[in-house]
Formats: sequence, C-alpha cells, structure tokens
Amino acid sequence: MHIRTARRADLPLLQEIERAAGEPFRALGMETIADDDPPPLDLLDAYHRAGRAWVAVDPADRPAGYLIADPVDRAVHIEQVSVHPSAARRGVGRALIDHLADWAGERGTRALTLTTFAHVPWNAPYYARLGFRVLDEDELTDGLRRIRAQEGEHGLNRWPRVCMRRAIPRPTGPVDPRQLSGTDRQQ
Repeated sequence: MHIRTARRADLPLLQEIERAAGEPFRALGMETIADDDPPPLDLLDAYHRAGRAWVAVDPADRPAGYLIADPVDRAVHIEQVSVHPSAARRGVGRALIDHLADWAGERGTRALTLTTFAHVPWNAPYYARLGFRVLDEDELTDGLRRIRAQEGEHGLNRWPRVCMRRAIPRPTGPVDPRQLSGTDRQQ
C-alpha cells in the first residue's frame, strides 16, 4: 500500500471505509458503534484542507484506509484511523500511523496520542503492539481531557476507553524550521 495525502475526490470513499470498518463492532455487542455515522464530508474536507488527512491506496490508487489527525497539546492526536475490512491484517493501519509519526517528527513533534476502546482487540491491544502505552489519569493533558469529555457526551463511555501515547524519536538530521508550522498542501 502507498500512503499519500487525501484528495477531495477521496472523501466520500473515506465515509465508505468508516462504515465498513464499524461493522466488526457489531459482533462485540457494540451496535451503537457499528451504526455510528461516518465523519461528515465538511469535516473530512477541513482535515483535507489543513493537510492532516492521509490515505493508504491500492495499486489502482483507491483508498483502503485513512487517518486524520489534530495537533493537541504539543502532540499529534490521531482523531481517526480506519481500514476497510477487505484490507485488514495487511499492515495498512500500521503504515498510516508510521507515516503520521514521520510527518509529525519532521515538524518537531515528539509524540502521537489517541483515545480508544480498552478491550476491543483491534483497538488498545493493537495500538500497544505499535508502541503506544496507556496513559494514567494524572498524565492526561487538558486537550486529552477535553477529547474524553466530548467522547463521553457522544456516548462512547458505555465501554471502557483509554488515552494512549507513542513517543516519536528525535530526527537524526536537522529539522527544517519552515516545517514546524507549515502543513503539506495537496491537490
């Protein structure tokens, strides 16, 4: 899979990926998650315009997974990473997260964060295998506390959730100062 920035034409496909990626939650009794609407097109477009939306594409350049991210308290927060079930277990999610870590590291960011379900096999246990660790309550930043509060308002606290963090190693070469505040521009 090749990782590239999302294009405006990709955005409806990201909604399809999100719907399909939600279906496995149904088998865990999490129908609310399976039935949740995907991010609206205007929100996905905002990530696209900000240069914080990436897709993993197949050889035909069709997205099979996507990731959107936000700057939160001196880290880059993974707002959503989803992979179509037809591309699952092929390293697509890992590739998207590693791409984000490289992107963030080039900009001087030292960590990725995310929030996720604690006991869903393809959530917290999966992210732990990718180098994330669960944060204790006293390690949560104000931004992560706000995100968790919003998730609670959305009803996600019906199942145990955790905040996780993955350190980004310092780059071995010099960082271009223009990259620290800029975003990638896409088509």
